Order: sequence, then C-alpha cells, then structure tokens
Amino acid sequence: VQLVESGGGLVQPGGSLRLSCAASGFPFSRSAMSWFRQAPGKARELVARIDYTSTKVKYGDSVKGRFTISRDNAKNTLSLQMNSLKSEDTAVYYCYGDHAFRDWVAPDAYWGQGTQVIVSS
Repeated sequence: VQLVESGGGLVQPGGSLRLSCAASGFPFSRSAMSWFRQAPGKARELVARIDYTSTKVKYGDSVKGRFTISRDNAKNTLSLQMNSLKSEDTAVYYCYGDHAFRDWVAPDAYWGQGTQVIVSS
C-alpha cells in the first residue's frame, strides 16, 4: 500500500495550494479517503473526508468554506484545494484511506508520509 502526498510548500496568507495524494495497493475506488493535519505541539485533526462515490463529504470546522476535497477514482488520486490560507493552517498534511466513511481513525487504515504546508509572509 502506498499513499504519496505532493503539493505542499510555502505560501503567503490568503494564498492557495492544491495537495494531491496518489494511491496504490488497495481498492481506492471503494475506500473513504481523508486529509488530516498535525501542527507542531497540537493533536492531529481531520481536515476533510470523502466517501468512495464523492456523494458524502465532511469538513473540519476550521476549514469549511475554504478547502475542497475531491477524488478521481479513475486515476486513484485524492486532492485538497486550499484557498484563503491562514497561518493557522500551517501543518503537515496526511492522506488517509479507510474501508468506511466513519468518524474515528481505524487501526487498519492507510496513511501517507505527509507533506508540509507553511503559511507565512
């Protein structure tokens, strides 16, 4: 199983970034996918989650209206469009794959290595 994130980097406040996650080795098209993030000294938090048909989506309260999660099952790719970025969005962002759309982290789920996003002027 591989989840490889890309697209992180340094961006100014108010700017945009698009993260991607390339998945392989598991049934991506039948898996719920999520983005989590973890800032230094803070707990990991859910950013966004999408079910395998893209009909059910959930966002963390802090990113609602600014971030958009999407997926392309034909390309086994998960994306996160991040707009109006704030300094508090600075974190390592992780791609996460699960067998179900659920509100807890499953022990048998899949994680990427993470990509760093820094929002700073």
